[in-house]
Amino acid sequence: MWSRRGAGPRCCALCALLGALCALLGAGLRPVTAVAAMAASEERRSASPATPCWRREEFVVARECGRCSGFEVKSIPECGPTGFVEKISCAASKRDEYKSCRSAVLEARIFWRFVGSMICVAAACAVLVVWRQRALDRRALEKVRKQIESI
Repeated sequence: MWSRRGAGPRCCALCALLGALCALLGAGLRPVTAVAAMAASEERRSASPATPCWRREEFVVARECGRCSGFEVKSIPECGPTGFVEKISCAASKRDEYKSCRSAVLEARIFWRFVGSMICVAAACAVLVVWRQRALDRRALEKVRKQIESI
């Protein structure tokens, strides 16, 4: 049996809190949008001299994606966004450049952190539901007891 008294604002506040938590936790997992993909392809077509060679031409990965050392963080600007970098060798210009990348280990860690936090939120919600149901059951039993005593 559902109680209508006092449940509305609390439920809305709880849902808003859980939605905000999910949004904050999911912020690290951004999918590539169609707009971003179109912008990237447009950048490749209209390449300027300041554009990295790996955006204009074919390339070979000389060194796989790996964590930047302390020296690389200070000297290579591409290490800044993610802390991981891969070395690229461009075929036509014979240039070696660095490209920021996301490590599979880092992605896995972010994913499992998100899954763990969602399990914790689900467990907290389950406890809250059980607690609320018991409170409602106590109210119903008290009401029945009072009705029986009044007879």
